[in-house]
Amino acid sequence: QVQLVESGGGLVQAGGSLRLSCAASGRTFSSYAMGWFRQAPGKEREFVVAISWNGGNTVYADSVKGRFTIARDNAKNTVYLQMNSLKPEDTAVYYCTANRRDPSLLFTTTRYLADYWGQGTQVTVSS
Repeated sequence: QVQLVESGGGLVQAGGSLRLSCAASGRTFSSYAMGWFRQAPGKEREFVVAISWNGGNTVYADSVKGRFTIARDNAKNTVYLQMNSLKPEDTAVYYCTANRRDPSLLFTTTRYLADYWGQGTQVTVSS
């Protein structure tokens, strides 16, 4: 079992930056791929980005490529999401996730899975 707690959300103007953090409990953090999903009002939850257990592999949604960067620190049980050049359409609740079934993000059928979820943090980008 993994518990995930996000922080760092807030209100920012378009073109600005935010960094989200996700602190994980437990001693098995380095066994999981970690990721971020988001859900905008009235829309379905969508995949944003994932990072493999050792940070060696990352997968990004096309909508955030070149603007968002994911990183992890296994010594601190923490994953980060640096978001630059933010747009109003990035407004959403952002959820941290852990994926135990494909920790290396090897397979298209499993790399987008999420077995554990945080409670979410709101990101609002004003135009």
